[in-house]
Amino acid sequence: MFDVNADKKEGKDIVKITLASGLEKPYYKRKYGMSEKGCYIRIGTAAEPMPQKMIDHLFSKRTRDSIGKIKSNKQDLSFEQLKIYYESRGNNLNEQFANNLELLTAIGEYNYAAYLMADNNSTSIKVAKYKGINRVDLIENEEYGYCSLIKATKFVLEKLELENKTITKITTQERPDKQLWAPIALKEAVLNAFVHTDYTTEVPPKFEIFDDRIEITSTGGLPNGLSKDEFFEGFSVPRNKELMRIYKDLGLVEQLGSGIPRILESYGKDCFKLSNNFLRMTFHKLVNSGGQVGGQVGGQVGGQVADLTLKQQDVLKLIIGDPKISRKQLSDKLGINESAVQKHINVLKKKNMIERDSATTGNWKIKVFK
Repeated sequence: MFDVNADKKEGKDIVKITLASGLEKPYYKRKYGMSEKGCYIRIGTAAEPMPQKMIDHLFSKRTRDSIGKIKSNKQDLSFEQLKIYYESRGNNLNEQFANNLELLTAIGEYNYAAYLMADNNSTSIKVAKYKGINRVDLIENEEYGYCSLIKATKFVLEKLELENKTITKITTQERPDKQLWAPIALKEAVLNAFVHTDYTTEVPPKFEIFDDRIEITSTGGLPNGLSKDEFFEGFSVPRNKELMRIYKDLGLVEQLGSGIPRILESYGKDCFKLSNNFLRMTFHKLVNSGGQVGGQVGGQVGGQVADLTLKQQDVLKLIIGDPKISRKQLSDKLGINESAVQKHINVLKKKNMIERDSATTGNWKIKVFK
């Protein structure tokens, strides 16, 4: 899979071609096979023979069970929903659409990607809503699955759009409106979860709404061959290239690797929790819907928070709301480790916004309101 984009550099028009890394490494010359003569690795501007140990390691990590290779348990599939979405984009799917969209196995049977795109399947997509900041009190459990993955995606996007209320803060100068979560980042996170989940585990993405945050969890971790640094820089290794193709055709995904940088424009790297088996994105509210703490920060602090990061603003709001709050409690509420909390606190101290009040056994003193 690749993207072609027009760009400018030093006043000149250029064409930028972004190639996705393949999942079936190592690639080799057929004449020599998987040997040091047949496999090469780029080192700087040179192509050097790949050591046999590296060849063996890459081969052992090959993705054999991709959704394009797994046969669908059901073969009597219909795709009316998918056809409607393509027609809405001005494209009619002809009789060869399953082959063109790579929805068939090598022997011409519907694969698991086709099953996910079919009108009826057993994939359950849930959006859970809780009262409070933990999973104890479930107050809503919407289910959008058992249909084309595209339809389920649109339902989830619409649900979270409804939840993303606009809050008006009344200040002495104006009434600025702000949504609870950055809408572009939230949309990109939903799409990332749908497109990059490892569906071979049969565990679909999960969406959870709390009083203070939204959590989006997908299975699979990072694809083989993609480091954390490359992930944050926007390099992309599509786990499900068949799904990526369809989502891009329908205008849901704009270009390869653009989603993570868009999320990072509104939230820092701290919002991502990566493990071998899961990827979780946690988005804390940008404003307090209750009004009191948000109003204090918005009305009284005003421009003083303009040069703070969103996470630093979150720390400040929580301290304003509870001057007795500990670093451990801040860590739990924000979903980041205590060392990261301390870095944000150090910034707020340096900006003379907060300090420890030794007279009250270590409570926080809010200096921005003095």
